[in-house]
Amino acid sequence: MTAHHGLTLFHLPNTRSTGALILLEELGAQYELQVLNRKTSEQRAAPFLAINPMGKVPALLHDGTLVTEQAAIYLYLADLYPAAGLAPAVGDSMRGPYLRWMVFYGSCFEPALIDRSQQRAPAPAATSPYGDYDTMLATLTGQLAAGPWLLGDRFTAADVLWGTALTWTTTFKLVPALPEIQHYIDRVNARPAFGRVRAQDAERAAAQQG
Repeated sequence: MTAHHGLTLFHLPNTRSTGALILLEELGAQYELQVLNRKTSEQRAAPFLAINPMGKVPALLHDGTLVTEQAAIYLYLADLYPAAGLAPAVGDSMRGPYLRWMVFYGSCFEPALIDRSQQRAPAPAATSPYGDYDTMLATLTGQLAAGPWLLGDRFTAADVLWGTALTWTTTFKLVPALPEIQHYIDRVNARPAFGRVRAQDAERAAAQQG
């Protein structure tokens, strides 16, 4: 597998960056981890804001190139390690569906989730990025029902994104733990990289609270 030196992930334990960390492990990547301290709001302090003015994780630096936004980081990393097989290549018939579900997360799922969690009505259908919550969720569960993975028999970086997202959103009851969702979460979380990173994150979080 190709080694890509100069990879640095900026990470807060038990946040959206946990999935990016799991993906690095799934890829067998060599990387440096910069753990930010949530207790001191290090992600809002000047040194990190100089890297990502949004003050958000995950953020990835690769030989001086900054990549932010979850889906962009997943797409970037999975393409960087083609031998790991977690990204259908350009020309592969699964490339389109793979990109679709990577982008669906940020463009439809999260906006619907935020409106639902804040008990806000969606914007009118003509202007809402996701239409309505029920249609968004039915579109996702319809894809998951085919299984075992989001793209059928092939595990990809999209499963790292969706597996981590659906784990936390069902935990906080933002998404119902429907059978097809729960079975999918169980399959994803049984993978060694998921358990390993979650255990490490629990230790990191405890140390910061310490």
